[in-house]
Amino acid sequence: MGLGHQTKGPGRPLRPAGTGKTYVAEHLAKHLIGEEDGFFDLVQFHPAYAYEDFIQGIRPQSDDDGGLRYPVVPGRFLEFCERAESRRGTCVLIIDEINRANLSQVFGELMYLLEYRSRSIPLAGGGRLRIPDNVLIIGTMNTADRSIALVDHALRRRFASLRLQPNHEVLRKYHQSRNTGYPVEGLIGVLRRLNAQINDPHYEVGISFFLRDDLDEEIEDIWTMEIEPYLDEYFFDRSEKAEDFQWDKVRREIAP
Repeated sequence: MGLGHQTKGPGRPLRPAGTGKTYVAEHLAKHLIGEEDGFFDLVQFHPAYAYEDFIQGIRPQSDDDGGLRYPVVPGRFLEFCERAESRRGTCVLIIDEINRANLSQVFGELMYLLEYRSRSIPLAGGGRLRIPDNVLIIGTMNTADRSIALVDHALRRRFASLRLQPNHEVLRKYHQSRNTGYPVEGLIGVLRRLNAQINDPHYEVGISFFLRDDLDEEIEDIWTMEIEPYLDEYFFDRSEKAEDFQWDKVRREIAP
């Protein structure tokens, strides 16, 4: 994966909907930190996220006398690096939905430093940027999003990728280990048939919807309010396929 303490490289979990990418990223971060004095932080990208938010930029501030100042202030990544420099342990920054922003614009000089980790580089607004040796970056993205096509290929090669697919054994073990009493085999059978109909690994229905102790009480609401609308959208031109997985059609297999 390229995420170990030896390489200090970044990573990017890729997954279809419902596989729990953020959950996995957070637990991976905790594992990398271990028992040391490191920490992890999370930032979520979106289309309006900018270089000024992530690296540094001018931010107007009012004086006591009502005047305005325009200082250059650090963004989230610079603040994270400053905190990491005071720690000896591994520090992990999780960038959730990394593909939703204009990455070349947001990262700026960081694109260079992701490849040349031992160097520093002057910033456009003054000062220099260096990634501390104990900093790791994990980015997550949903491969079903159209915005994945916008991910810069230069950035892609700077990240190791870990693909997350729906793992029904995890769903089975979750309910067995917690003794929830939920008859999970019927649900797994329906999910297997459903994903076979979808026939696209980027759009498969994942298991995180069903990882809850009160699933027997909530399964109908989850299916009718989350799964069915998703299927109506995906099979918008093949409505008969969505109808095959309406609650009334599958409830006998998945309801306790």
